[in-house]
Amino acid sequence: MARTKTSYVCQACGAVSPRWLGRCESCGEWNTIVEELVDSGVGAGPKSAIAGGRPVELVPLAGEIETAARVVSGIAELDRVTGGGFVVGSAVLVGGDPGIGKSTLLLQGAAALANSGKRVVYVSGEEAVAQIRLRAQRLGLADSPVLLASETNVEIILATLQKGPPPDLVIIDSIQTLWTDRVESAPGTVTQVRTSAQALTRFAKKSGACVVLVGHVTKDGQIAGPRVVEHMVDAVLYFEGDSSHTFRILRGVKNRYGATDEIGVFEMSTQGLQEVANPSSLFLDQRDKSATGSAVFAGMEGTRPVLCEIQALVAPSPLGTPRRAVVGWDSSRLSMVLAVLETRCGVRIGANDIYLNVAGGLKISEPAADLAVAAALISSLTGAPLPPDAVFFGEISLAGGVRPVVHGALRIREAQKLGFKAAVTGRLSAADAITGIRVSEYSELAELIGRIAASGQRQAAE
Repeated sequence: MARTKTSYVCQACGAVSPRWLGRCESCGEWNTIVEELVDSGVGAGPKSAIAGGRPVELVPLAGEIETAARVVSGIAELDRVTGGGFVVGSAVLVGGDPGIGKSTLLLQGAAALANSGKRVVYVSGEEAVAQIRLRAQRLGLADSPVLLASETNVEIILATLQKGPPPDLVIIDSIQTLWTDRVESAPGTVTQVRTSAQALTRFAKKSGACVVLVGHVTKDGQIAGPRVVEHMVDAVLYFEGDSSHTFRILRGVKNRYGATDEIGVFEMSTQGLQEVANPSSLFLDQRDKSATGSAVFAGMEGTRPVLCEIQALVAPSPLGTPRRAVVGWDSSRLSMVLAVLETRCGVRIGANDIYLNVAGGLKISEPAADLAVAAALISSLTGAPLPPDAVFFGEISLAGGVRPVVHGALRIREAQKLGFKAAVTGRLSAADAITGIRVSEYSELAELIGRIAASGQRQAAE
């Protein structure tokens, strides 16, 4: 019989304490430590996994390599982010804000797999079966042979899945609603989420089914529950989007079987989520080519080149402390670029209000956007519009230099495909040389600043 023990678990970070404390020593939150009873059942520690002290068979590193079998959904953007399809026996965690479209996307993927002859089980802990059928009818998927269930108890779900033929894909919506009777705590608590995820992950490894867990996110954008859940699963996907825009971005932040930081772009419509085959044209739609403070950035999202517009507005500040507003980029990175412009290039820009926006709601994290941001800022400050047929990419160093970035050839080819005639960047290697497009290489940021300022003076004189 399993032995029961008492532990004190922080409901904010999942830290375990030997006794009750008013303040968690790990995350610093107050009144979040709760006493919980845990036994050696589902999701127990290593002791329950020892079978008579039998040793593990050791094998040499050199040997036959097995290729991970994949279940291809047929939705190209979804398969791109997962690395070519769902891997057999893997566990995938999909997170996103409420109402962003997680259930819609997974229901579409489940229907596509079921229509191809795969056995797909969709278990919802938030909606009744009738509600799922209503969504499927609205999406035109009512005739798909997807098996549905509405249940929150982990033991019942596992018993149902083990009865009959093994499924190819299991979708659990969502992990925060599940509970197991092995743990005496409310659904959604740290212990319940961790124990339920561990049990479902173990089922995926033993049965060969791909298990997709849907997770809600906190106000900070992190998946609710303990971070150990993200370490358990094989892939973590975030579904991003803005309510003011119709498109959604599925981003892979962890993938043991594919590239990370890969994105898939979807557009929300009355028929559900539609794939966007060319996201660059979407992000550059309705761009004002003659406006000042606008630069086109040639970025990389995983293995895909994506072009987007960076908008900057530099305005005189009536306040003692100028405003800094950044949407879609790192605010600390903007502070660094402004410091380089002031110190290394002699540009007096720090006393102004500065607003920076990545058009379309796309979020950029790579430092290759430094050059495009600097060009947009100088364009807005001097009133000189940048060439409408040019793209910018390059990293700015603290010494005022322009450093080259990786995948220069892919960025330039994407720009060339969309009709751009010029590219402004740092020094390219011989392997990144591209014909048919004018490439301007700069080693110092001051050179580019001088070129933009001189262009503004010529236009003012005319």
